[in-house]
Amino acid sequence: MDNLLYYGDNLTVLRQHIKDESVDLIYLDPPFKSDQDYNVLFAEQNGTRSAAQIQAFKDTWRWDQAAAAAYQEVVESGGRVSLAMQGMRQLLGCNDMLAYLAMMAIRMVELHRVLKPTGSIYLHCDPTAGHYLKLLMDAVFGVRNFHNQIVWKRTSAHSKVKRYGPVHDMIFFFSKGEQYTWNQVRVPHSPEYLEKYFSHQDPQGRRFQAVDLTGAGVRRGQSGQPWRGIDPTAAGRHWALPGKLLEKLGISGGTIQEKLDALDAAGMIHWPDKPGGTPRLKWYADTLEGAPLGDVWTDIPPISAHAAERLGYPTQKPERLLERIIQASSNPGDVVLDPFCGCGTTIAVAQRLGRRWIGIDITHLAISLIRHRLRTAFGDEIEKTYSVIGEPVDLASARALAEQDPFQFQWWALGLVGARPVEQKRGADKGIDGRLFFHDDADAQQTRQVVVSVKSGSVSVSHVRDLLGVVQRENAALGVLICLEEPTRAMRAEAAQAGYYQSPWGTRHPKLQLVTIEQLLAGQRIDLPPTRDLRTFKKAPQARRQPRGPMGTTLLF
Repeated sequence: MDNLLYYGDNLTVLRQHIKDESVDLIYLDPPFKSDQDYNVLFAEQNGTRSAAQIQAFKDTWRWDQAAAAAYQEVVESGGRVSLAMQGMRQLLGCNDMLAYLAMMAIRMVELHRVLKPTGSIYLHCDPTAGHYLKLLMDAVFGVRNFHNQIVWKRTSAHSKVKRYGPVHDMIFFFSKGEQYTWNQVRVPHSPEYLEKYFSHQDPQGRRFQAVDLTGAGVRRGQSGQPWRGIDPTAAGRHWALPGKLLEKLGISGGTIQEKLDALDAAGMIHWPDKPGGTPRLKWYADTLEGAPLGDVWTDIPPISAHAAERLGYPTQKPERLLERIIQASSNPGDVVLDPFCGCGTTIAVAQRLGRRWIGIDITHLAISLIRHRLRTAFGDEIEKTYSVIGEPVDLASARALAEQDPFQFQWWALGLVGARPVEQKRGADKGIDGRLFFHDDADAQQTRQVVVSVKSGSVSVSHVRDLLGVVQRENAALGVLICLEEPTRAMRAEAAQAGYYQSPWGTRHPKLQLVTIEQLLAGQRIDLPPTRDLRTFKKAPQARRQPRGPMGTTLLF
């Protein structure tokens, strides 16, 4: 199965495209406007609204006709999920919180369907709706299949008026059944633990703990015989040697006393300073397997403002967080699904760790960002390893998208030329829908820009003149008008009068360029100068193969 990236409502995609019991691991971080005041969030809302749709960087779950229909569907399906939703309606009333839970409930049922019997699901949320989502997951997956409420410390303490500063997120870990994939995660012991329990140091500075070489009880065989004048029987004990350590050191055969000689020759015996003391085994700290990971994670910081992996997506999670989850609950070759994949952290980590993946997002802006992230992290060849489903592939489907949602059409069109939207929300754009940034000077000192305008309706000469004004106002190198309809002859003549941009390399490029959706779908691209570097989107770090740590864990970068 190829890796798959879907544009569309994840409920529709799950129902129409994802087979029963085909996914090994699900991670989801569903959007929610957690910074709203509770009094606003739980306010009663009457009347009807247009169907709710999650836009990039903005949460628009609302109690409207779509939410009411989702609630009704869940209730009429019966079972524990129906009872849970009815109870929450009595508790909450008909408000945005109930709308959120109703929308999540029908999706959770589908996620349960596509998960393999050995699969697991991790739901990432904050305390605003976490306790309600936990009840919902109990109803869908069963209370017995709940394993952890993981607490992730995502920020440092900050003051809040009359309450403790919120510093953590929650991640609910459920499996579909009793037999599920689990790879024990271990972390290095704390310096305090090592200093307390591994107080000895050898001449090379390696810390070790001196542990007993004997076991309780008297034995009549070799293990009860003296060694170098030390008789364990006199103390009511016998020699007890660590078999795994002997195997690791290549010590085999011979008597127990000969094996003790071999351990001493290998520098593994700690002799006490006082005469007559019992020799002990050196247990080195750097050979420890590590401590089993608990459910409070404080060792993975959020993405800092200057981190290499930061792509500018507000809800972006650290790759280390997803790496830990994917390694614990899946194996190479397994299928990982993220139904709210945003900027694609789950997808990028799954790709790097050798898992197959399915990503779903409802905005073309996210799809464009994910494709850019994969290219910069894994190279152009990555394009051959996955398919994008749901994007327009011809002029007819492009027209359909423009009619259905002009803003999604705009984001999709900008993605065709690799441009970044100028805004992350709807509003006045001052004649600019997107920008491209590049360097074409030998020293890469000056960043130049291309301003892009997208038109899904009829176009005229006035649009060309407006674009020229924007180019001049912004001191841009080039201006590009992307049209769904074919530009007129007068428009092309007007664009030609703008002249050319002369690059430092001696090449000339039309100052104003008119390109159609049909041309872009056919493979035509913007006429750009020879560039040293495109700077439109922040590049993701190149993926590197990860070496294994001393405890068998993967070293994290």
